[in-house]
Amino acid sequence: MEGPRSCWAALEDKAQRRIDALQGEIAQAGQLLDTLHASRTRLLTLYHEYRDQLQKRTEQLGMQEAMNQRQFMSQLQTLHNRVEADMERTTAHRAALQTALREADTERLKMKTLRENAQTLHNKEVARLEQRAMDVLGVQQYNRKAA
Repeated sequence: MEGPRSCWAALEDKAQRRIDALQGEIAQAGQLLDTLHASRTRLLTLYHEYRDQLQKRTEQLGMQEAMNQRQFMSQLQTLHNRVEADMERTTAHRAALQTALREADTERLKMKTLRENAQTLHNKEVARLEQRAMDVLGVQQYNRKAA
């Protein structure tokens, strides 16, 4: 008798490959978040340093230099806002990936259960056929002895 249908094993493997891919994407999103956090920290540090310098040296700075520092601080703030927006998008993307990962794992478990059920049914059928063959053999031996 043939083995159980292998489609469940193939579908389980496909679900596992999806899980592996999603785990890789989640790891990449985590690395990106780490990079964004570091960028935000650097930007905030620079902004605070320039703000402190501007407050301490306001009287000493010329009009043009003060305007240049304010403009630079404005650019730092714009960059900070972009980094914050990127962090929000990346966090949302990672959450969506984690949801997809849970769904893929559920699908893999379903395929695993179906594969195991198919194997169990196959094993039962093989055992039933073997028992039937043994019964036929037993009847034949009994008939030979009786004859």
